[in-house]
Amino acid sequence: MACPDNKEPTTSCEAGKLVDDEEDNGVTLEEILEEEAQLEEDANAVLGGSDDANCTYRLGYVNRQALYACVTCRQRSGNLAQLAGVCLACSYHCHDGHELIELYTKRNFCCDCGNSKFPSNKCTLITEKSELNENNSYNHNFLGKYCTCQKPYPDPDDTNPDEMVQCIMCEDWHHNKHLGSTPPPDQDYSEMICGQCMEKYPFLNAYLLPVESDQMSLACKLEAKTIEKEQLNSKKATFWPEGWRNRLCRCEKCLALYAEKKIQYLTDDQDTVEHYEQKGKMACVNRPSNNERLMEALSSLDRIQQVEAITEYQSFAAELKDYLKTFADNKRVVREEDITEFFGRLKERKRRRLDGESTGMPHFCR
Repeated sequence: MACPDNKEPTTSCEAGKLVDDEEDNGVTLEEILEEEAQLEEDANAVLGGSDDANCTYRLGYVNRQALYACVTCRQRSGNLAQLAGVCLACSYHCHDGHELIELYTKRNFCCDCGNSKFPSNKCTLITEKSELNENNSYNHNFLGKYCTCQKPYPDPDDTNPDEMVQCIMCEDWHHNKHLGSTPPPDQDYSEMICGQCMEKYPFLNAYLLPVESDQMSLACKLEAKTIEKEQLNSKKATFWPEGWRNRLCRCEKCLALYAEKKIQYLTDDQDTVEHYEQKGKMACVNRPSNNERLMEALSSLDRIQQVEAITEYQSFAAELKDYLKTFADNKRVVREEDITEFFGRLKERKRRRLDGESTGMPHFCR
């Protein structure tokens, strides 16, 4: 946006930065946009790989997608123990205004929206669906509970909130303090497997052992490992480095073991959350950012309006930040109509204010 020639208001405009020369302790537009860009990147990581316009039901059991549980529909069904999940698009189009539980991402899940679990809320995107999705897996996250402590997130009774991390096998979220082990320094790990899953799949302990060079040529890497009894009985969470899945044995016997345990996804490079998030970010590369949409909206104003907008910026900066933060908090994509709605409200508020003032020359032309 070009800087106005008018020197009257002591406000400078350089490289998209709005700064009050007389009071340098305010929040600049650049700072707001930088923070919002980070929030947008985080939202794109979770939602960019999911479709916000089309229900994923016809895709079947999707490798990984963002999911939500609808508290409103569960209460209406009369079955408070009902476990069901809906895709991103259905959360927008079929459950708008409902109380939703954000589930982050889950693997191999088919959208439940509109099936027999939702007797009072049919899917508006795909009307014909099976009664149930028999192969879906559910856990207590769908009821808004997490970790071995069975607490909600955030926990209103917890005076000392703790970071949570997702187990890549059961996909439950666990508090660090309940993992039974300490994460590596500087969080230097790629994935975590909780203690319950390590107990359920004890063969994984073998891959915590160092790899000997003479073992690499053996037919089965797992048979070459010697696992101590203490390790087999361990109920502590384990932290795995980047690329650890590539070390998993892929001999016929081990592949049969993975299939029997229904954990074949461990050998699928596209199963990881990291892969999903990278796909989401790449999908948004050519999409105009919220910042670009905002600057485009500002540049559409004439010079006098630009000066007034800059001068009034401090008054609506906090409001803009809070507005955009709601989308990040709810992992929602900011759409063009959302930006239009925000500025529409500002214009309407300004119009009402001006209607109450005497008519005359704009302030900065006096």
